[in-house]
Amino acid sequence: MGELILVRHGETEWSRTMKHTSWTDLPLTAKGEEQARALRPLLARRRIAVTMSSPMARALRTADLAGLGTPVVEPDLHEWDYGGYEGVTTVEIHRTRPDWDLWRHGVAAGPAEHPGESPEQVGERADRVLKLVDAALRDADLDGEGGDVVLVGHAHFFRALAARRLGLPASSGALFRLDTASVSRLGTEHGHPAIASWNVRPLVLQTPPEATA
Repeated sequence: MGELILVRHGETEWSRTMKHTSWTDLPLTAKGEEQARALRPLLARRRIAVTMSSPMARALRTADLAGLGTPVVEPDLHEWDYGGYEGVTTVEIHRTRPDWDLWRHGVAAGPAEHPGESPEQVGERADRVLKLVDAALRDADLDGEGGDVVLVGHAHFFRALAARRLGLPASSGALFRLDTASVSRLGTEHGHPAIASWNVRPLVLQTPPEATA
């Protein structure tokens, strides 16, 4: 059976400045587009059965520039809804909530259309995506060709999804750093879910850590 491949989108202005970004539909920066193009060699060697993407422009553009063609848009792949913390940095939040941690506390309430999500709610959404992934992997095997399933999306959601894939609570996503324009692979070992590689970036992109929003 193929592997699950996670592709985080390239840099945006808000990821560069470490602002939490969920529903705000920012484009990639020029650097972000360069990052996305640099992913092509990492992905070209894979047999890809299905590519799914978050509906956000930064994810769709990354998929295009990375040579992934036209992905299936999956609404459940959107980033963690940050509610009242949209566009706010962790440093700013700590001025009034010095002990705040996204993975333990969730977010402040936002507007009615974007009220925010708890870690548990993000985990439930990740579980729905993983059911789609498993179905796509089985279908690829039944077709006789096999192949990987690629998801293009966002850091915090992918970190929660990886935790759920490994049988951990979504809050354990705190253990997995994920930089912009990175590729991670989740496979199996002896029939059990396992990390095959994590947060891999082309050598040209290996610079100091960036924001995870």
